[in-house]
Amino acid sequence: MALSVAGLDQASKWWIVTSVMVPERQIEVTSFFNIVMVWNRGVTFGLFGDSPGAMVWVLTGVSVLIVVVLAAWMWRASRWWVAAALGAVIGGALGNVIDRLHYGAVADFLDFHMGQWHWPAFNLADSAIVLGVAVLVADAFIAVKE
Repeated sequence: MALSVAGLDQASKWWIVTSVMVPERQIEVTSFFNIVMVWNRGVTFGLFGDSPGAMVWVLTGVSVLIVVVLAAWMWRASRWWVAAALGAVIGGALGNVIDRLHYGAVADFLDFHMGQWHWPAFNLADSAIVLGVAVLVADAFIAVKE
């Protein structure tokens, strides 16, 4: 799962960065969805995006540490969906780490909006992380009932 997520994430970013967004512009796909090019130098929602250049290495180090902890958890997971969810989170984290190391920022390009209100742009790695965490939260509620 982790390799599939990281691979699909990197393939989608490569396509967006090298083809779709040359030149950079906003592509309206539907009345509520655009493809855009945003370089996120921070963390979720761009927090710490104005931090010094060394932040790339700090964020990369923290992400790698989280991946190691999640991989240990995944190794011990007794339910397949927990292992798959952890794999999705790990793959998403690795996809974003690769971006930080290659570009110095994470390539975000999915822009959902309602009128003038835009959700912060994100990518497939971010989606995999959110879905994986949602499954882990749901599993925690299921495990409490067992």
